[in-house]
Amino acid sequence: MIHTLFPFFIVLPSLAYTLISLICARNYFKQQAAAVPSPVAPGVSILKPVKGMDEDSYDNFASFCSQDYPGELELVFAVASPDDPAIEVIRQLIDDFTYHTIKLVINPALHGPNYKVSNLINAVPETRHDIIIVSDSDISVPRDYLRSVAAHFADPQVGLVTSLYRTSEVNGISTALEATGFTTEMIPNVLVARQLEGLTFALGASMAVRREALHAIGGFEALAGYLADDYQLGNKIHLAGWRIALDCCFVESVIKSENLMTVLSRQLRWARTMRVSRPGGYLASGITLPFPAALLAMLLAPTPVIGVGAVALQYAVRLCICTLFSRRFVRDNLFPLWLWLVPLRDMLAFFTWALSFLGNRVEWRGSRFVLQPGGEIEELV
Repeated sequence: MIHTLFPFFIVLPSLAYTLISLICARNYFKQQAAAVPSPVAPGVSILKPVKGMDEDSYDNFASFCSQDYPGELELVFAVASPDDPAIEVIRQLIDDFTYHTIKLVINPALHGPNYKVSNLINAVPETRHDIIIVSDSDISVPRDYLRSVAAHFADPQVGLVTSLYRTSEVNGISTALEATGFTTEMIPNVLVARQLEGLTFALGASMAVRREALHAIGGFEALAGYLADDYQLGNKIHLAGWRIALDCCFVESVIKSENLMTVLSRQLRWARTMRVSRPGGYLASGITLPFPAALLAMLLAPTPVIGVGAVALQYAVRLCICTLFSRRFVRDNLFPLWLWLVPLRDMLAFFTWALSFLGNRVEWRGSRFVLQPGGEIEELV
């Protein structure tokens, strides 16, 4: 009997984790639905570090200018080169939204190997407000985004507010592989972490930080030597004694059409940066991965029928919960259309997890870096 049930025991950890993520998601969104909206609307400075053009750059930027927000709002764009093609789009934005304060900072000064953080450091002196929002250039937001994020700062213990992100439109299998990972891996992992230990990190798509909390960790200068600046910003603010809040207003990561190798390279970069940033937790996360459990269940099953039965049970539950996440919680419209891609996405997640232990080199925006223990980076010439 034990021999027969052994394949089912193998898939149990990943199956249990999938069910736990569902419970955590249900608890979180139920709490958010019951929350009383806060009228707090402090002045906000939005920092946009930019390098080159993204998919729908103008529309992404304009979504921050079209907010239903009663408080003061300014946008500060930061680029390193006067030849950056995004400058033309930013100048058009300034002409189109004259009722907002929109500034463009062009400054090539480097403060460390992280060029994005250098842009932030160069732009901070141009900000006026006590709430500073950092958002990637490929992010688009709904009209109620600022109202939702700013409301958290009614609690004086909140030092940072970060937002969940999704991708609702994909162009082919390569981008779908990345987008489905947000729904099936990233969002469940964040919600489980929040439920079990509270947030100790931030998500780079959207990070709203109280200026006082930023000063407490030494400003953006404290992040200039790291690749995972979002994780480090949240973690340092957490260690400084501030609370990190997770906002339920999803922002949209607009993914341009890319080939498979570009997507795989980015996935490996993310995996290696998380490994050096959270080595213990990252190693333990391998236990919850569905693909190796399914593979072992098939290999160690006493008969093929039992192995297929264990894997069928695992994926029947997983695919149902992934669909529930997509349709009810994330609302990204990816499933059930791309549901067939989940096993392939799980295989990709396992191999990037495994490959992350086999090297410390990553590529980021055309430059190559070596990751050091703790997450610091050194650029390769």
